[in-house]
Amino acid sequence: MEEAKGVIFYAICALWAVATIAVLIAATRICYAIEARSGRRPLKHGLPGYANLIPVALNFGVAGDAETQAMRWRMNRLLLALLGGLALFYIYVMRSGVTD
Repeated sequence: MEEAKGVIFYAICALWAVATIAVLIAATRICYAIEARSGRRPLKHGLPGYANLIPVALNFGVAGDAETQAMRWRMNRLLLALLGGLALFYIYVMRSGVTD
């Protein structure tokens, strides 16, 4: 029974990790789109730089038009979902009784 409990625990952890990465990638893609709309130029070689999630989430250097702000709020909701998911995962790990 303990072995089955451990397998289920690790399967849930793997699914949770994939979901967390998917939400982070979605938020990063929105961030890149917001930065492009706000006038951020690509680097010398044409590729984008690091996504500035925190300044964009806090509305620093972001275009003020309604569509860009709606994108920013969608990105903020994804980041809040990510934070809430991490909090729920912490609670799950503490209550699972599988950890050493």
